[in-house]
Amino acid sequence: MLVSAQTNRSSAPAAARQAPVVRLLGVVDYADSYAAMRRFTAERTAATGDELWVLEHPPVYTSGIAGRPEHFPRAGSIPVVRADRGGQITYHGPGQAIVYALVNLERRGLTVRGMVTLLEDAVIGLLADRGVAAGKRPGAPGVYVHGAKIAALGLRVRRGGCYHGVALNVDMDLSPFSDIDPCGYPGLAVTQTSAHGVDGDARALGDALARRIAARLESR
Repeated sequence: MLVSAQTNRSSAPAAARQAPVVRLLGVVDYADSYAAMRRFTAERTAATGDELWVLEHPPVYTSGIAGRPEHFPRAGSIPVVRADRGGQITYHGPGQAIVYALVNLERRGLTVRGMVTLLEDAVIGLLADRGVAAGKRPGAPGVYVHGAKIAALGLRVRRGGCYHGVALNVDMDLSPFSDIDPCGYPGLAVTQTSAHGVDGDARALGDALARRIAARLESR
């Protein structure tokens, strides 16, 4: 079930102390989750707790507000959806763990850059615990393993709260990435956790990543 902020109310002081609620939503159409995130953010108040939605999407390309057509797919039937997040075009599909972060940044004392760093560090920590050394790339948000992108992210901030989030490639068909310039970088290599011997499917790793993000947010 995609959630409305009206169903997640608590007192403002309590909401400030709580870790975000983690919701495992399964496979959800992108348009439905996009509409739900925008609705949640529009309806939230100072008393609305933060949430992390863990899900997968059927095959879809999404492009941020600055997305340029020259990076779009050259062929194929996968739909392209314009979204209001930052960043260029990326691909979502089954086997990718997505964590949407619906977080009151002002209440957590976070800037947009601080939230991006928190998400990146959570992915890096998750992979390190499973024996995979990952890192960042200056000027190109996301997480990389040996130069190949394993996690992409993008956020939108409205009324002090962010939405969208991070997508971790777990065990998926990576070929649709070859029809685009991933995140606006021609020839950018992509990889996934299964290629590095990491156990766990998208649901399990998405849950683990969300709980790591929640713990970092709770400490704010």
